[in-house]
Amino acid sequence: MSSTIREAELGASASKVTPLPARAAANTPMPQDHRIARNPGMKLDLGFMESMRNVNRSALERRVASLTKRRSIKADNQAAWLLRAVACMDLTTLNSNDTEERVRRLCAKAINPFRRDIVEGLGIADEKIHPAAVCVYHPFVATAVEAVRGTGIHVAAVSTAFPHGLAPLSTRLQEIEASVKDGADEIDVVIPRGLVFGAKWRELYNEIVSMRAACGDAHLKVILGTGDLATLRNVMLASMVAMMAGADFIKTSTGKESVNATLPVGLAMVRAIRAYFEETGYLIGFKPAGGISTAKASLDWLVLMKEELGRPWLEPDLFRFGASSLLTDIERQLEHHLTGHYSANHRHAMA
Repeated sequence: MSSTIREAELGASASKVTPLPARAAANTPMPQDHRIARNPGMKLDLGFMESMRNVNRSALERRVASLTKRRSIKADNQAAWLLRAVACMDLTTLNSNDTEERVRRLCAKAINPFRRDIVEGLGIADEKIHPAAVCVYHPFVATAVEAVRGTGIHVAAVSTAFPHGLAPLSTRLQEIEASVKDGADEIDVVIPRGLVFGAKWRELYNEIVSMRAACGDAHLKVILGTGDLATLRNVMLASMVAMMAGADFIKTSTGKESVNATLPVGLAMVRAIRAYFEETGYLIGFKPAGGISTAKASLDWLVLMKEELGRPWLEPDLFRFGASSLLTDIERQLEHHLTGHYSANHRHAMA
């Protein structure tokens, strides 16, 4: 199989796709390498937020069930979608025992995500398919930047007292600035969830505006910690505040909560993205993170994005997976596609 990632294959298995609104045309070349027009944010509009406050959980769950049960992506189409999942991945290591050598191994895997026999079997040697970014703690940013230099792979740093976000704001902003200085071009920040519970929307908005300013040219991905927010209403409102404050991406989870990315939560967030686009004309990215470890799960998320937001959200400038073990399962599935047999995990080395 050659040229596996093609428009026809990425669209062949999803009928009744909701198209991107026509208003997007001026803002959306096929996004690559941070070429989407950045979200400048807007004034905090509590009236607009109020219009988004009612979220029907049962309706969202029914929609998610219909997406995952009636879609079947097989054979070459499935391989194409799985390769797309890899291209939209933030390959991540966020462990207390991380070392510089472990980060270098992670970067090496990002640069060469597949075994040579799989690359040759799929005919993708010229496609240069690799994860969009590697995501690390601040102390390892410089190591990662050096390891992926010249490859087109971004370096994302988790900042602002990840994963709880409870340090003083000045400390959190200094961490962002330090990561940018070390070369990170994406910053994943975490909000203090207590501001959501207290409906302190102005304070939350002001904090995120400050974080966006500290990022400079680096892209800002705002982690909501959805597993801690208790209700889909809180998720929707926190999503809107983050986008109004200038977020380039909104992200579900740190991966450290007891409940991480779920499809109903993701659906609420992507509908907030759609509403923000209809209000402002700016496209916001989405990143589910935590617990997405199987190829099947990645396909469910890709279908969700394509049906709810359209083809541009299958590009790494507008969609990312926060993942560590997902790449291993995708590589196993691709080998099965070629050989008809599943191999052991240890044959697909990670960091």
